[in-house]
Amino acid sequence: MTKIEYAHKLAELDRLLNDPEVPMRPADVWDLLAEISQQDMAQTAQAAA
Repeated sequence: MTKIEYAHKLAELDRLLNDPEVPMRPADVWDLLAEISQQDMAQTAQAAA
């Protein structure tokens, strides 16, 4: 995942959680969190190597 894709996913997550006009879609929130956390773990592993 590129930095741009990562930023877009964070922005989408922020929108889903904080925009009162957007209906709550828990499955989408969990999917985005899973993708973001995988990216975070990959970066942490690279930094530790």
